Amino acid sequence: MIARDPVINVFVDSLVQASGLDPRRGAEVWGYVEKGVLEALCHAGGNMVPVGADDAALRAFAAYALRRGRNCFQILGPARSVELLWTTLEPHWGPAREVRDDQPFMVVENGPAIAPDPLVRAVEPVELSILYPACVAMYTEEVGVPPQTGPDGTFYRSRVAELIRTGRAFARIEDGRVVFKAEVGSVGTGVCQIQGVWVDPEFRGRGLAAPGMAAVVELAQQIAPVVTLYVNAFNTPARAAYERVGFRTIETFATILF
Repeated sequence: MIARDPVINVFVDSLVQASGLDPRRGAEVWGYVEKGVLEALCHAGGNMVPVGADDAALRAFAAYALRRGRNCFQILGPARSVELLWTTLEPHWGPAREVRDDQPFMVVENGPAIAPDPLVRAVEPVELSILYPACVAMYTEEVGVPPQTGPDGTFYRSRVAELIRTGRAFARIEDGRVVFKAEVGSVGTGVCQIQGVWVDPEFRGRGLAAPGMAAVVELAQQIAPVVTLYVNAFNTPARAAYERVGFRTIETFATILF
């Protein structure tokens, strides 16, 4: 099912590869079956993400979600699928904290179209204390609330440390300060997804984002050859930078934030 479109489904592919289908590991994967054939999936954990779902499958997933109750902090995926799910769920789960209904989903398969920033590199484990504040700043700016840290305040920091340890965190660091950063948040079958793109506010407008992203694409393609991301349509500077690097839009995503 995921393999029908491994590019669009990279996020769920990554989650399933990491945790399998055992709900005790943090999430359930629901299946929609017609005439004995599995036709669609919905990954239901901290994120609710439909996969390959037509209208009938989405209605069934929404009905099941209502019976189960909400335990996700966002719904995301192809915009039409998210819109149909939310039409059913909103009267019971709403109002949403924010609805982002226009998020271009972008992909690059070849090398970057512009020269990469030679100062962007993989972050070293000893640099966690340097990268972590930049990650918190990015998350808070992007999502509108600070990251969930858990009872002991370590969850998000542990996630950042894991990305560094696995060679999936990249940054330009000057004088002990992160100027530009991005991570590969998801790795599927031949596809990866960039997240957390951020330029220090004091350095914005200096043309760092596009060369920085070109460097990240080169580094990410050592992990998986097809590189994806999605971005808010209203973020015009970011979209322009990605397009300069060679990203093209192939789908529109949407996110419902709680």
